[in-house]
Amino acid sequence: MAFEIRQQIRLSQQLHMTPMLKQAISLLLYSRQELVEAVQRELLENPFLEEREEENQPEAVQDARPSTAQDIPWSQEEVTKTAEWEEYMGEFSSQPRAAQEYEAAEDDLPPLEAMHSAEPDLEAHLMAQLLLSPLTEQQKRIGECIIGNLDETGYLTASDEEIARLAEAELSEVPPVLRLVQNFDPVGVAARTLSECLLIQLRAENYDRDPILLKLVRDHLEDLEKQRYKPLLRQLRIDLDTLKEYICIIQGLEPRPGGSLGHAQPCYVSPDIFVRKVNGEFVILMNEEDLPQLQLSPLAAEMAAQNGRCSSQDKDYMNDRLRSATWMIRSIEERQRTLYQVMVSIVKHQREFFEHGVYKLRPLVLKDIAEDIGRSESSISRITTNKYVGTPHGIFELKYFFNSALSSSDGSQVGSESVKARIRALIEAEDSAKPLSDEEISARLDSALGVKVARRTVAKYREELGIPSSSRRKKHL
Repeated sequence: MAFEIRQQIRLSQQLHMTPMLKQAISLLLYSRQELVEAVQRELLENPFLEEREEENQPEAVQDARPSTAQDIPWSQEEVTKTAEWEEYMGEFSSQPRAAQEYEAAEDDLPPLEAMHSAEPDLEAHLMAQLLLSPLTEQQKRIGECIIGNLDETGYLTASDEEIARLAEAELSEVPPVLRLVQNFDPVGVAARTLSECLLIQLRAENYDRDPILLKLVRDHLEDLEKQRYKPLLRQLRIDLDTLKEYICIIQGLEPRPGGSLGHAQPCYVSPDIFVRKVNGEFVILMNEEDLPQLQLSPLAAEMAAQNGRCSSQDKDYMNDRLRSATWMIRSIEERQRTLYQVMVSIVKHQREFFEHGVYKLRPLVLKDIAEDIGRSESSISRITTNKYVGTPHGIFELKYFFNSALSSSDGSQVGSESVKARIRALIEAEDSAKPLSDEEISARLDSALGVKVARRTVAKYREELGIPSSSRRKKHL
């Protein structure tokens, strides 16, 4: 078989993602906090970008160019090229006059309790107590090894032998320090089992004098969890009222002592957009607080004056920075306008929700919004990710408004989130001694909403809501 080399000419189309277009797409995905951080980072890195002052805020920047753009001689047409942007994003839309005239009320602002500094994590909280304890340096090293081997719930994951080896100490030196750490705040940390954790808390509360209570915690936690009370009454020779008192004491203990001081930093949601009802109409307001207003710096014109003395490498750098600054301004503007367009469409499709609440949430998919505003489903998916809206009924993620449809007996459709809300309401109102089964919930949904929901669907929704089964919810006492 002979091999030969041939030349062929072939015409084909290929999608090319430029770095600036990737930046624009990533800005759609950013949450509000991530967007603020990206803008601040660009302000630090780009000399041609600056924050616009409020007191002398200029008119809207046309084509995102500085007022002295005609004085900049280096390839300005290439720098401000917008063809790929227009192809990807489409046309802008402006806010109605009602939204511009309406000023956000004080209730729209984030509450003060959402602005306090982050609490220390569990490790820092325990280390502060260890450093203030009257211990020797060797004991403090052992304490540091103990604290360093705690998981996020406060349980110790290392044995005494491992701690002694890490601290280069004798095995007999570990238990005294361990007992001291276990009585730090929160009491019960550094335990290895749930039973040990609860026993430590009982001793701290001076309940260790009651042998029956200690026996329940040490040997019968599984019986209490599965509500096997009758065998306990016979074995411990106590009456039902006494067992109730013991259970109340145990339920008052903390099974996860490190849960309130986890390793994760607290995260507070700041809505990207607000929906308020004014004179019978819903007004949409963009939350611009803490988001810098950007403009091109006059430095661009100053650098242009020195163009004759710049090397080709300097010109390339200035072109790149100017292009990046221009694209950042346009990307943020388009992100905000796209978010506004999507919210207008959501309000139009889910008006009954904004009027009456979650029980009136209608089925909605990304395709409905995409067809309404003339964008692709992928753009709608990006712009609704990690974005939140403040409504008269609370703060919701934009993804919350997209839910599947369930058919009712009259031919209409009900959103799955509305069904979940009904399930939660039914379970909260049930008799704890006779909790509703999934079949009974299904029957009540049929009578209340006219929606036939299978038992397995009810079980799936219940699990998504984090609600246990009826056997786990039943209270025997």
